[in-house]
Amino acid sequence: MPSPENLPIDQIYVPLKKRETLRPEVVEEIAASILEIGQQIPILVRPDESRLVLLEGLHRLEACKALGETTIIGVRGSAEVHPKALLSDSAVIEAERDKMARLRKLRLEKEAAERSTTAAATIAESKSAEPRPARSGKSIGRGSSGGQGSKTKTLSEWITQQKRDGGRY
Repeated sequence: MPSPENLPIDQIYVPLKKRETLRPEVVEEIAASILEIGQQIPILVRPDESRLVLLEGLHRLEACKALGETTIIGVRGSAEVHPKALLSDSAVIEAERDKMARLRKLRLEKEAAERSTTAAATIAESKSAEPRPARSGKSIGRGSSGGQGSKTKTLSEWITQQKRDGGRY
């Protein structure tokens, strides 16, 4: 059974068909996980002349690239060797559970932050659209009765005047 080793990222070739399956949101989640606990499952590559061809682990590879890493933990082998086979079954299950719990937590935190940002924006918009109350000692303004010249002293007087004169309030 081949053992994991540090592989130079710049020597790993990603086939076009694999590149088409890349999902940036998954790369972000894996990058956050790698920052928190490190790379848990090695990628799988096969030798091909002077380069290595990626067989398994595209998102892990892209996450390490995004983090500025120059090497990645990987296994040289063939398509028959699977990196999860390098770990015991219980360790694989536990690693998957931990990963899913971390990803779920990150997703919930992100959704909560988006909701609070949206709520704050909504509150700010509604406050800017509301009429501002008059300062004490000043009148609210003239009525719309064509220049009668009567000034109101309170909001309730102003509303009454607007109703009487047919204005908007």
